[in-house]
Amino acid sequence: MIVKIYPENPNIKQIEAVVRLLHDDGVIIYPTDTVYGIGCDIYNRKAIDRIAKIKGRDIEKANFSFICHDLSHLSEYARQVSNTTFKLMKRHLPGPFTFILNASNKVPKLMESRKKTVGIRIPAHSVALSIVEQFGNPILSTSIERNDSMVEYTTDPELIHEKYEGMVDMVIDSGFGRYEYSTVIDCTGDEPKILRQGLGILVE
Repeated sequence: MIVKIYPENPNIKQIEAVVRLLHDDGVIIYPTDTVYGIGCDIYNRKAIDRIAKIKGRDIEKANFSFICHDLSHLSEYARQVSNTTFKLMKRHLPGPFTFILNASNKVPKLMESRKKTVGIRIPAHSVALSIVEQFGNPILSTSIERNDSMVEYTTDPELIHEKYEGMVDMVIDSGFGRYEYSTVIDCTGDEPKILRQGLGILVE
């Protein structure tokens, strides 16, 4: 199923339909400020397993992120966030960044792994933020695979639907996505370290 949701003014009834799907073990492909992402409820093990299978990854080794509406959930999923890191995140979010933080004790239980870090994303995209806000808690997310030989299969929602139909429950079409990934910043040490330079430009 593919559903058109306009980013200029997301339709609340459509957003509510997405939320119901997430509550019902659903897996979605949704727009972000970078590439399209695959997402589900962070508390739904069945849906998480589906995403891991789609990506062909072992959950213990997979680099999934939590998509948040704002920084209010930070203390629930991350620990030892310094004032410097918090200010850095506040300055760059919403935006095309993934911040790697020390995970709280809650994260390994959610992932059923020994994962000691968590990636936090707050994309600057109205549809993604509306979904998470209405849902009431973060969604687990990973980017769709980038195809360097056929960019359209990464950016065109209709072609994304063609590729992933049967694997996910809904593809949200909010227009062409970007081709660049988010910039990944490791904030688990004394100084922030860029692990992957993507679309976001870090401003100290």
